[in-house]
Amino acid sequence: MLVFLLAHAIGNDYLFYAGYIVVQYIVLATAWNILGGYCGYVNFGSAAFFALGAYTSVFFHKTYPLPIPALLVIAAGVSGLVGLGTGYLTLRLRGAFFAIATLALAVVLQTLVVNWNYVGGSRGAYVIRPSDIEILGVKLDYIQYLFLIIILLAAIAVTIARAIERSKLGYGFATIRDDELAAEASGVPTLKLKLIATTLSGALMGMAGAPFPYYIGYLEPASAFGLPYAVNSIAMPLIGGTTSWVGPLIGSILLGTLQQVATVTISSAVNLLLVGVLLVAFVIIAPNGLVGLMQPHLRRMGWTWRRPSSKSKASASASAASSPSTEST
Repeated sequence: MLVFLLAHAIGNDYLFYAGYIVVQYIVLATAWNILGGYCGYVNFGSAAFFALGAYTSVFFHKTYPLPIPALLVIAAGVSGLVGLGTGYLTLRLRGAFFAIATLALAVVLQTLVVNWNYVGGSRGAYVIRPSDIEILGVKLDYIQYLFLIIILLAAIAVTIARAIERSKLGYGFATIRDDELAAEASGVPTLKLKLIATTLSGALMGMAGAPFPYYIGYLEPASAFGLPYAVNSIAMPLIGGTTSWVGPLIGSILLGTLQQVATVTISSAVNLLLVGVLLVAFVIIAPNGLVGLMQPHLRRMGWTWRRPSSKSKASASASAASSPSTEST
């Protein structure tokens, strides 16, 4: 809310347009990190879930227009169900095989959308947004309203990630990331936990995509399934740090802001180049991301983000083992 009030006080509408993209990436990076960071399953299909949420909005805009909050809920349900189904079909795969399967999902969904004329097909679809909206007697420009929506959505995503990190669910995710075979041998219901992760991750990505057609005004498959969404969703948590909810937040703000500055001063064509250079640099200099790089200094200050300890994981494994598991490998 402070960010919204600051941008509103400055009175420059471009801050809302640029800020929307940066905050949107906070949601995407946080959602990706639930599966990719906490569980260790690299997902290359982020753009597919984002586009699924966007095209859900386009579908209802043409069929029965709904307010954005309702579209967020519907997009979360649709994307979450697709995430659940995809997870059930692919999560028995591991490593590069799982990553390739998620990339194939994006290709399949893009092909379906390109051939679905009702939502615009390959030509794309126009979504005409109102010029303003009145909320509790206060009139806002619609782009300011969208900016407020995406800020609230980012707060929800970060809150969910933070709650997961220190819960039994988070400890279960950590056992999968560190040693899935050992977790299975200990009785941890790994398939169940991975399905929860894919559902949550997919739902949040779909919610991030739901307001996008109203922000951009014209949606086509090339923009909805764009490479930047898949690349940034992975790069931002890796740069910030994947083992904590803080990492995707820091990485998104840093990389998203740099990209917006590069877009204004140079060209948007250098954005992916910027991502590649920073990603290579951080893999060499700080393989655990900015959070890992800062931890020694934070420990001296008595403040740190710690990974779940082996003792905590053991207690989580014992707790998970107490519940029956129906997984078959």
